[in-house]
Amino acid sequence: MNNQQRVRLAKLSAEIAEALDNAANELEELASEESDKYDNMPEGLQCSEKGEALEQAASNLEQAASDCRDALDTITGSIDEAMSG
Repeated sequence: MNNQQRVRLAKLSAEIAEALDNAANELEELASEESDKYDNMPEGLQCSEKGEALEQAASNLEQAASDCRDALDTITGSIDEAMSG
């Protein structure tokens, strides 16, 4: 890989990192909002279908954020290896 390609790859890596980090942050914010809705429900409603749906949505959003961060680690690791090879 020549220097020009390394520069392009470094720029692309930074763009990917920023996009995935922004996505993960947004997903975490949405998860927090869903959790807050659930936490602010009366206890009787938390056990209802709506309460369970809010709790599941928050969990799914947290998992999606975690998946974004895992993808970021995998992608940047692969790019780093490509640049050093």
